Amino acid sequence: MAADEKTEAKTEQAKGKIKEVAGRTVGNERLTAEGRAEQAKGDARQAKEKAKDALTD
Repeated sequence: MAADEKTEAKTEQAKGKIKEVAGRTVGNERLTAEGRAEQAKGDARQAKEKAKDALTD
């Protein structure tokens, strides 16, 4: 299950980065902000998984 969560976090970060870049390219601030938010969500999920891994080691 942890591997799935890690993969999901990476996917969320990548999708967020794509949205952010696309938003900047076309000048859409809302899309840029959505991308940043998605990346932050992915970062938080990844940090949670790393903390869980550290506690189980």
